[in-house]
Amino acid sequence: MNFHGILEKIIKIIMIQLKNWDNKTWLSSDSYINAFNSFLLKKKKLNKNSKILDIGCGRGKIIGSLSRKFKLLDKPIGIDPIVHKDVDKSIDFRDQDIFKFFKINNHKFDLIMIKQTLHFFNKSKRKELIKTCKNNLKKNGVLIILSLNTSKNEIPCFQLMKRKLNRGLVRDSIMLNSANKMLKNTKIDKFKYEVSITKDKYIKMLKQRYISCLINLTKNQINKGINEIKRNYPNRIIFNDILICIKYKYSWIKTKLITNIK
Repeated sequence: MNFHGILEKIIKIIMIQLKNWDNKTWLSSDSYINAFNSFLLKKKKLNKNSKILDIGCGRGKIIGSLSRKFKLLDKPIGIDPIVHKDVDKSIDFRDQDIFKFFKINNHKFDLIMIKQTLHFFNKSKRKELIKTCKNNLKKNGVLIILSLNTSKNEIPCFQLMKRKLNRGLVRDSIMLNSANKMLKNTKIDKFKYEVSITKDKYIKMLKQRYISCLINLTKNQINKGINEIKRNYPNRIIFNDILICIKYKYSWIKTKLITNIK
């Protein structure tokens, strides 16, 4: 198996462990999806002819909602290594390696979204992915990269979870700075969603290891952490789920001028 195949296998293993990240949480609620799509539509206007690609789509609820809202002529394409039983029927779901997809893809897109997925790729593959996405945008097409807020993150944590999360956020900060330098002429914004969840439901999410910083913890470590959450948080937990958003707009004229100057 070559390096590319090994990487694909590693990503799939991680995603299997994270299969419940968007299942029956605030991330799958109508309220969250509507709020997120309102934010997204301020970044890129869409219509029935728009072509959309979501890399790391999960169950595809976000782009599925857009598909129904605009009655898209072409279903938005969602790429994810995990085939869920309840994938949104309004999307064209592909259980496919993203680089293999781009090799056979014949379309350019109005919107490409990479939501909380870029950190699963190593540095060289991230660069390749960003470059490939740029090359697959239509004129005035938009690439949106979203990742957890890297400073003053409000996700409810127990101590060990917080340490692991913070290490990941340092890595993500470096990753986002690198992506921003690669893309140039970007706009950076934040999506903020107020979460209100019962402590019991949040504890259930912790048991399901809903976030990547929990993947490698032992059952004993998770249980100890849950006891911390029980002691330190109220019966209803309220916090802001904040994402950093990098927006890159492909300008054919600008790109052509830069190429000619070079």
